[in-house]
Amino acid sequence: MKRVKKRALLLVNPKARRGGEAMDAVVGRLHKGGLDVTIEPFDALPEIARDIVRLREIADIIILCGGDGTIASGAMAVVECGLPLGIIPLGTANDLARTLGIPMDPAQAADVILAGETRRIDLGTVNGHAFFNVASIGLSADLAQGLDPKLKKRFGRFGYALAAAKVLLKARPFTASIREKDQVTRVKTFQIAVGNGRHYGGGNVVEVSAEIDDGHLDLYSLEFGTVWKLAGLLRSFRSGTHGAWAEVRTARGIEFEIETRKPMPVNTDGEIVTSTPAKFIVHPEAITVLAPRALPANPASRGGGAA
Repeated sequence: MKRVKKRALLLVNPKARRGGEAMDAVVGRLHKGGLDVTIEPFDALPEIARDIVRLREIADIIILCGGDGTIASGAMAVVECGLPLGIIPLGTANDLARTLGIPMDPAQAADVILAGETRRIDLGTVNGHAFFNVASIGLSADLAQGLDPKLKKRFGRFGYALAAAKVLLKARPFTASIREKDQVTRVKTFQIAVGNGRHYGGGNVVEVSAEIDDGHLDLYSLEFGTVWKLAGLLRSFRSGTHGAWAEVRTARGIEFEIETRKPMPVNTDGEIVTSTPAKFIVHPEAITVLAPRALPANPASRGGGAA
């Protein structure tokens, strides 16, 4: 009996950091590995979900090519279709790929898809918008709003650094209320971030023990007196140990609500998608991804205080 090829719907974002790279090698590799690939380009993030839903009947696998914002934009449609998700990282940070152990080289990422190894991972939502890595209010949202797409594409992480310097010069703390279950805490903070995965911001760690399949969200709030104190925390952010600092409030839960005096933008995986008041929810094992087998859970103990 002739073996029927699996069908893959491949959506590519030509505007991603490395979106201009030729996809011929990737598609050729997928074809050679036994996938029948349909390529669907898109020009704007809102097109992704519509394309997935429109073409779901011709696919057994959805493959998203682009950065973290691209993948998050297609997440709800992938969940609705119930199909496994393959990832070809073409963005600047590619933090979801980093969390999942997917190679940054597109051809090697294609090999991961062909290997067929799957795992179930959590999905975070804020006001109904999906995120895999982190959703944040404050500094990161200001950075996302102020980052010139042309600068981002041309200079990558250096472009981020230039934009971050401008944001820090203008940064001011804001007042917010954090609700977890029946407990409400008022804070004065420069940033509140709620993480679903492990990595964000080009390799920072949400929390030292965070995993993308642990069924929880990890929150932190930066409550120091001056924004320049952030410089002393940079190494801690890379390791996820920032919760040990007295000025950093941390909490772990399955749902958080955040209110601010005036509506403030919410950044999810590099894109502004909604504003406060914001309700964050984790959806355990909501999506199946094609990724290397997960390593044993991080045994590190948690630190910091509860919000």
